[in-house]
Amino acid sequence: MAKNLKITLHHGIVNRTPAQRATVKTLGLNKIGKTVVRPDTPANRGLVNAVRHLVTVEEVD
Repeated sequence: MAKNLKITLHHGIVNRTPAQRATVKTLGLNKIGKTVVRPDTPANRGLVNAVRHLVTVEEVD
């Protein structure tokens, strides 16, 4: 299992539910195309799973 997740926002958060908007902001994403690297933890996996239709995820070392 990789140690980090590279998460990129590829869809906007306009017209999304408040919970989905909050999840995207919690991940540290605010603009389309922005990428963050987060540790591969169950908490981060859960956040990504909640907005999996808005982001792309890659496993990196």
